[in-house]
Amino acid sequence: MEDRKKIAVVALSGGVDSSVSALLLQQQGYEVIGVTGKMVNTEHAQLICENARLVADKLGIKHVVLDLTQKFRSEVVDYFKKSYQEGKTPNPCIKCNQFIKWGDIFDYAVNILKADVYATGHYAKIKFDNGIYKLYPANDEHKDQLYFLYRLKQHHLAKTVFPLSEFKKDEVRQLAYDYDLPPKSSKESQDICFIHRPLTTKKYLIDKLGEKKGDFVDILTGKKWGEHSGCYQYTIGQRKGIGIAAPYPLYVIDIDANKNIVYLGREQDNYKSNLKISDLNFVYPPAKKEFDAFVKIRYNMQHKKARICICGDCADVQFYEPVNSITQGQACVIYDMVDLHLIGGGWICR
Repeated sequence: MEDRKKIAVVALSGGVDSSVSALLLQQQGYEVIGVTGKMVNTEHAQLICENARLVADKLGIKHVVLDLTQKFRSEVVDYFKKSYQEGKTPNPCIKCNQFIKWGDIFDYAVNILKADVYATGHYAKIKFDNGIYKLYPANDEHKDQLYFLYRLKQHHLAKTVFPLSEFKKDEVRQLAYDYDLPPKSSKESQDICFIHRPLTTKKYLIDKLGEKKGDFVDILTGKKWGEHSGCYQYTIGQRKGIGIAAPYPLYVIDIDANKNIVYLGREQDNYKSNLKISDLNFVYPPAKKEFDAFVKIRYNMQHKKARICICGDCADVQFYEPVNSITQGQACVIYDMVDLHLIGGGWICR
């Protein structure tokens, strides 16, 4: 009796990365199934599903569309709006990975489709080390996506593969051309997936939350610099778009959502040496409650050395050198100092 092919389920977005991931797994001999999550009820979301279907047809693989609109609304869109209302800056991609890609889609792949492996188009690498699955940076140093994956757990990594881990982005795009995959000429999206041009994040939030006049106040002197139409339109470290004439550049230093005040100051006022994180998640249990590590407080920054002190579900992070723009609502992600594998992280709460 012939052994059945192993099943690889790919979270298929219709973009270059997930399409090439499906291609590579097919070439490795897997029976590949593409699963696309429909996140919102818009024409753009329908187009994503259609693009994914075209990829599946090109590869000759089965394709499933899951209606995840309710889950996406509650876990991602509502969280996004609520964070801004509270004076925080959200990270919807991390939430989507946690609740959608490694939530409903992962569960469907493993429990319903009986996937042997589950794949996405992320650039990351998984290694099995002394009984523990660890996440490492992919070969493309410009595509470090570990920051967005810090909520994953061991049972996720045990089933997950990242087919693009050994590739550079230009090599992936070349494969899409070589095999004439439908998204071969598509541009890489940097936008929030549920906000589409010409709509901007600011316009989206004004439409959802309305305008509410408040004050710009100097963080050091208490001087009123001017007025704004809603504190949710600003984020820590922001310089452009403030619209205040001053003898020196002004930056957003802090936000008080309850009083609708945006505090401004000079660039040097934006540096701090410590922060607190909550709702911790560790990819594997750390050996100590206190240790040195590399830390990122936004995905596109350089790693910074810090002392981590864990206390229950929270941790204090003390940087060896001050960092700028510590922003409530963003993720603080912790990496090993020796080989930069992902340890875990939490949400910045002060």
